[in-house]
Amino acid sequence: MPDKNIIVNAGGYEFSFAESEIAALDVLNKNAEDFSLIHQQRIIKGEVISAKGKNYKVEIDGERFQVQIKTQLDQILDTMGLNKPKVSKIKSIKAPMPGLVIEINVEEGQTVSENDKMLILEAMKMENVIKIPHEAVVKKINVVKGQAVDKGQVLIELE
Repeated sequence: MPDKNIIVNAGGYEFSFAESEIAALDVLNKNAEDFSLIHQQRIIKGEVISAKGKNYKVEIDGERFQVQIKTQLDQILDTMGLNKPKVSKIKSIKAPMPGLVIEINVEEGQTVSENDKMLILEAMKMENVIKIPHEAVVKKINVVKGQAVDKGQVLIELE
């Protein structure tokens, strides 16, 4: 039976390892975070700085890397496009609470990118930055600076 490959993304590079290659490594664990590998008669020292799911921040021989592990199942999901989060495109930006528009950062006809700041709404003496969750084009701005708005009021229409 052929080996299954495990993909490792680290430092902007992608590596593919057969399970037999990983099993052949000599790993010496000092504790849950510190480890040493013996590879081609060379000792490689490392430390897991943080781990979340299959994403790790590691330090190897003094250099830090973001590492993501992709198993066979992860690779199949990638191929099928099922690993991408489902984001529905919104058609308008609505006020999440009553407040006062203190800044508008876009213009009609402007193309905006995901997480761009659309406007700032002051509510209860706090400034709330309203951002766009996806790329869009500003169709119409329904408010002006200094205008009081109600919760749910359409502030900006999108295409």
